[in-house]
Amino acid sequence: MTYGGERADAQVLDQLETILRHVADELAGWHARALKAEAELKELVGKSGSSPKPDLETRSRVADLEQENRALRQRVEAASVRVHDLLSRLTFLEEQARESGNGGSGGGGVGGGRSPGSGDVDPVTGPGGATGAGGSA
Repeated sequence: MTYGGERADAQVLDQLETILRHVADELAGWHARALKAEAELKELVGKSGSSPKPDLETRSRVADLEQENRALRQRVEAASVRVHDLLSRLTFLEEQARESGNGGSGGGGVGGGRSPGSGDVDPVTGPGGATGAGGSA
């Protein structure tokens, strides 16, 4: 039989791995685009002997890319926040699993003597814990 925390840990780890894969893919895309842009710029500078004067189309393209860059930065920041949240949840689950492995009587140690309704909010199951909202509204 599997401990319920182990399944939750595995699920959180899977989510974290998925997010990190997406962030790594996005970063690799940014890197490739930056290298391509640098190569194109070097080529243009090499042909003209000086920095090229941007025309209307180029300025428009730069503005579009800057806007896309802002949007991508926001997505990476949101992913970073999600990763931080998942890491916090994972830490919480690991601590609970450790406490359960140390006797789990609840009579002493970290968090001992606290009742389930004492104001703690489980980051995995929410305010009501695994049993719901506690029966009263």
